[in-house]
Amino acid sequence: MPATTGTTTAATIELADVFRAAGPAYRADGAGHLNLAALKVMAAIEHCRTASLGGHVEGCDACGHLRIAYNSCRNRHCPRCQGAAARDWLAAREADLLPVGYFHVVFTLPAEIAAIAFHNKAAVYDLLFRTASTTMMRIAADPKHLGARIGLTAVLHTWGSAMTHHPHVHMIVPGGGLSPDGTRWIDARPGFLLPVRVLGQLFRRLFLEGLAALHAAGTLVFFGTLAPLSDPRAFARALAPVRRKRWVVYAKPPFAGPKAVLAYLARYTHRVAISSRRILAFDGASVSFRVKDYRRDEAGRPRVMTLSATEFIRRFLLHVLPRGFHRIRHYGLLTGANRKAALAHIRAILGVPAPPRPTADAPDPQDSPGKARSPCPCCGGPMMIVGAFAGWHQPRGPPFRSTSHRAGSP
Repeated sequence: MPATTGTTTAATIELADVFRAAGPAYRADGAGHLNLAALKVMAAIEHCRTASLGGHVEGCDACGHLRIAYNSCRNRHCPRCQGAAARDWLAAREADLLPVGYFHVVFTLPAEIAAIAFHNKAAVYDLLFRTASTTMMRIAADPKHLGARIGLTAVLHTWGSAMTHHPHVHMIVPGGGLSPDGTRWIDARPGFLLPVRVLGQLFRRLFLEGLAALHAAGTLVFFGTLAPLSDPRAFARALAPVRRKRWVVYAKPPFAGPKAVLAYLARYTHRVAISSRRILAFDGASVSFRVKDYRRDEAGRPRVMTLSATEFIRRFLLHVLPRGFHRIRHYGLLTGANRKAALAHIRAILGVPAPPRPTADAPDPQDSPGKARSPCPCCGGPMMIVGAFAGWHQPRGPPFRSTSHRAGSP
């Protein structure tokens, strides 16, 4: 997209710039309709690493140079903050890697179910996690397939490349598992873990059974065009086509070693709906960003999409997760309570040494005063925190509806 006067280009544009410029009007237009979670995410991204969140002052002992560092919002939907969070998470997970092949498996909900999931995020996303993990472990335990107890790490993504609502779970699965009696490690076949058609059939059955149970329990809510689905018969009719269609489970080839697994995890575990690197231009009214069209072949997939700033923000906020919802989960042999013992037992069977203990984390820029920081830019001397200043507070409730922004209002 050619640069125009007043356009912010890819060299400087960040997601926060779009939110700061177009967010106030978006909040005003949506007053009374935006939920508190969306308002908090918008506010956090807009104020991340600005004076609004407070920060600290660093001073050089040698030349007296002062430097101000602003605090991060640490919101899990903020692309600025998730890079550091991913590095910390990966450092802890590196010790969990086994000297075996790893597979990447993806479970995706059909579009008809995704519409229901959007209005019932906590219940349906949790059901997606449970049924996908149960499917993997049940088929893996079947003697006709792997015949072993496996472990896996699952990560929820709710977006497509264009930020449309597209809930799916990415899984990282070791290529094998423990025998039922726990005495042997059973390797998966080279380049093959489990049959995807069998996985898709069981996943469809388990998920639809679980969804019907949620409906019967009155857990699901329906709004707008989906309101008729509150009736059990209408709900059953709406799901009839979904019961007959094939649910696709995608399995990628195994990773080329543990380093490739970590590189993948670094890209996926703490990803948000769009990173600032994908934003190409913003002129105050529209946003252009890179997308991939997976309906085309590899060469034709990359393209540029331009949306109004309002639609861009709306799509981003589709993917705000419910408070307290865990989007990274571990199952089977990698469950928190069993992970250390299970991994030690597997390494003993494979005859490989335990990994080295992780090194201490680097100092946090928001830690208490007295810790050393990066060298002074003037003389190279040590910089120490010499003071701190407070910031703002998160909103605790939606704003009152205001009509002052409407045309013709006084």
